[in-house]
Amino acid sequence: MDLGIAGRVALVLGAGGGLGSAIAQALATEGARIAAADVNAAALETTVERLGAAAAAAIGLQWNLADAAAIGGNIARIEAELGPVDILVNITGGPPPGAAQDIDRALWVSQFESMLLPVFAITGAVLPGMRQRKWGRIITSTSSGVIAPIPNLAVSNALRSSLLGWSKSLSREVARDGITCNIVVPGRIMTQRIIQLDRAKAEREGTSIEQVAAASTDSIPIGRYGRPEEYADAVAFLASDRAAYITGSIVRVDGGLIASI
Repeated sequence: MDLGIAGRVALVLGAGGGLGSAIAQALATEGARIAAADVNAAALETTVERLGAAAAAAIGLQWNLADAAAIGGNIARIEAELGPVDILVNITGGPPPGAAQDIDRALWVSQFESMLLPVFAITGAVLPGMRQRKWGRIITSTSSGVIAPIPNLAVSNALRSSLLGWSKSLSREVARDGITCNIVVPGRIMTQRIIQLDRAKAEREGTSIEQVAAASTDSIPIGRYGRPEEYADAVAFLASDRAAYITGSIVRVDGGLIASI
C-alpha cells in the first residue's frame, strides 16, 4: 500500500527512544524526509545512522524539549535543510514512577514544562505552514494510562491525559484545513522504558523482573509484548494520505491489553 507521504517532511520528537526511532524508520521507509529530535545525542546518532538510505533525507537535532528558546531555531533549521514540516510526531519522555499522594509541586511543574508545554509550542510553530498548504498530520504518543490509569505512575497518568483534551480540541479547529490530529496509545511495547518500569515494579514487590514480565504478558490477550515496529506502522498509517478521514481519535496499539471499551 502506498501511503502517499514520499517527500513529506516529518519531525519525530523522542526519536532516540525505542518508539520514536521505530517511527522515524517507518516514515523513512515510506519516502518521508526525517527530522529526528532527541536530547540524547548518542541515541539520536544511532537513529540517524539506522535510517541510512531508507530516508529520502534525514537530519538529527539534539533538542532539549524543555528549552522553549530552542524551538524557533530548530524549526528554522528543519525548514532550511528539509522543507516545512508536514508530519509532527509528538513523543516526550516518561516521568519517574510515584503514587499521587507522594508528588511535590516542583515535580509537577518540571514535568508539565517538559512533557506538555513543548508539545503545545512545537505544534503551534508548525501549524501555520500546514494550514497554508492545506495538509498536515499531528500525531501524539501517550500511554495506556490515559485510558486505564497505571498504578504508581500518577504523574504520567495525569499529565498525559491532558493531551487527549488538547488533541481533540485542536482536531476540530484545524480539520477544514486538511490537518488531522490523533492520539496513539501504546500498551506493553518492548522498549527500554518498559524494561525500566518492570524493573522498578520488581524492586517494589521484591520479585524478579522475569516474574513481572511474565505476569504482564499473561494480562495481554495476544500473549506477548508488542514490537516497536508494530507501533510505528500504526503511526505511519495515521500520517498517510490514506488516513485523511481519521481525526480526533484515540488509537490503541496494545494487543488487547486495555479491557475497557
